[in-house]
Amino acid sequence: MSLRSTAERTFSSLANANYRKFFIGQSTSLVGTWMQSTAQSWLVLVLTHSATAIGVVVALQTLPVLLLGPYGGVIADRVDKRRLLIVLQSLMAVQAAVLAAFTLAHDVTYLDVCVLAFVLGLNNSFENPSRQAFMLEMVGPADLRNAVSLNSTMNNAARAVGPAVAGVLIAAVGEGWCFVLNAVSFVAVVGSLMAMDRSTLSPSPPAARERGQLRAGFRYVARTPSLLIPLIMMGLVGTFAYEFQVTLPVVASQVFHGGSRAYGLLVTAMGVGAVVGGLVSATRGRVGIAPMVAASATFGALLAVASVAPIIDLEIVALALVGFASVSFLSMGNSTLQLASDPAMRGRVMALWAVAFMGSTPIGGPLVGLITSHWGARVGLGVGALSCLVAALVGLLVVRRARTASSELADRALG
Repeated sequence: MSLRSTAERTFSSLANANYRKFFIGQSTSLVGTWMQSTAQSWLVLVLTHSATAIGVVVALQTLPVLLLGPYGGVIADRVDKRRLLIVLQSLMAVQAAVLAAFTLAHDVTYLDVCVLAFVLGLNNSFENPSRQAFMLEMVGPADLRNAVSLNSTMNNAARAVGPAVAGVLIAAVGEGWCFVLNAVSFVAVVGSLMAMDRSTLSPSPPAARERGQLRAGFRYVARTPSLLIPLIMMGLVGTFAYEFQVTLPVVASQVFHGGSRAYGLLVTAMGVGAVVGGLVSATRGRVGIAPMVAASATFGALLAVASVAPIIDLEIVALALVGFASVSFLSMGNSTLQLASDPAMRGRVMALWAVAFMGSTPIGGPLVGLITSHWGARVGLGVGALSCLVAALVGLLVVRRARTASSELADRALG
């Protein structure tokens, strides 16, 4: 395969003008988002000197996703997703601006951060399922997997750039300017949504407002193994493995005795690895439970290596590989669910994906923070590694059971 054909295959969804606008706008905004995430965790550590306190903030930011995320999916199935995203992204800019104002005034408290994190979580509980379901409306089924993979790549490229910039800014002028730049960055994504050619979008027919739509979504997933198993796997991994906002500040400050720049370097290493993983997924990515099992097992093994790395240079390499594996797992799971979902249920299914990924953090964040505070960041990372391996085992058992059942049916047909 030539370099040109490989590039065309890797970036095929960018040929779609609407997705290209969305991609550029999101790229800018996500750099700001990761700057805010990095600065927020560091600010909490400075204010409280506690990993548990970081875990509580992360939990508050994701608790609304756990509680309201499924209802956010119902709303996504009912309304114009593009218009809803414009409103929600604008509100996220306001939240960042308020946090910036408090911090720059040197009047910010731990309680302020907690309240604003919860407000952002309320917004995310509706924004996330709408954005996920909107992807298919932009690019169609043929380019969905590629678009999802490129979206993960974009997110993780921002993870590489945002924390690095945040580390420099925190050291030079303080956390507040990270929040300012994040607020400004939302102009790009709101502008991209407003500039789209609506005639080329393929919106799903809006679901009529009826009683019991939330329960119907749960019942639909429960009777569809191709949706239920990936969600269970993501729930396990999301609860314990994706708590890097809790563990990595402590890894940087207590394990390797570094400051904000060391923290930014560790997060950046993960982001670089994830970018590479996203591009590989965009080119050769697969969907289904079996590929998710392999990705989850690999993620767990590499996270175990990161938990025992003796020096920061090896930790950087390990976290880069963790980033590669983590984005592969996410891309496979996201694409598997979207392609297997009925269009009328897609918003609700992707809301449950958000609950499994982000909404599990109110449970996992404080737990991992408590584990990290009592037994150290290495144990915190190790618990995440174990959760990935358990998720892989769950998926493997389902795959083997399905193969056994298929083999028995074939034997009966031959007999």
